[in-house]
Amino acid sequence: MQPDKEAVLISWSGGKDSALALNEVLKSGSYRVAALLTTVTEDYDRISMHGVRRALLEKQAASLELPLEKVLIPSSASNKVYEEKFESVLAKYSHQGVKTVVFGDIFLEDLRKYREARLATVGMSGVFPIWMRSTKELAKSLASLGFRAITTCVDTSVLGSEFVGRIIDEDFLADLPSSVDPCGENGEYHSFVFDGPIFKSPVRFSVGEKVLRDERFYFCDLVPECKGT
Repeated sequence: MQPDKEAVLISWSGGKDSALALNEVLKSGSYRVAALLTTVTEDYDRISMHGVRRALLEKQAASLELPLEKVLIPSSASNKVYEEKFESVLAKYSHQGVKTVVFGDIFLEDLRKYREARLATVGMSGVFPIWMRSTKELAKSLASLGFRAITTCVDTSVLGSEFVGRIIDEDFLADLPSSVDPCGENGEYHSFVFDGPIFKSPVRFSVGEKVLRDERFYFCDLVPECKGT
């Protein structure tokens, strides 16, 4: 217990940007993480948009040694339903004295304003540790800091399907088209971080099936591995 530090929630997608934001928060020494906050599509039992199984999300949280708070939404959820479910969870923490949520957003101004407006409805505010940092430098820093991440979803309207299921390293970044943001900040790709300096141990998995959904998004299934396999 660290009563002298401000308690915060981490908006946690399981991907590299949230990992980098969490790393900054822990490095600052000013905050205590009350929980990782993740939206899970309950019909699929996977992290929304990223397509990562809940079991791997839970293994991530265990390796990070942090509590996990899941916001469960149906696959057909409207934006109104999403907001209601999300704000219900936020209100619970706000009543417990947690007034800040940390996000891994980088430069999407409209998204930041949207988040801040929604937080204000429950008396909370946002912290954006990697805001306006160079996405090229952030992407490069992933490996230099010791993080390991794999792409789990790509938007084939802007990026080839061959990029899904790849480790994010120098070769991956060099192969990205110049039109694609290095961090995928515009939704070009999503990722899953499975090791790094803030993890107690690597999250083990094997690469499974790669499938096209909605004639646009290519997902790579990650299958949890048991210890010793």
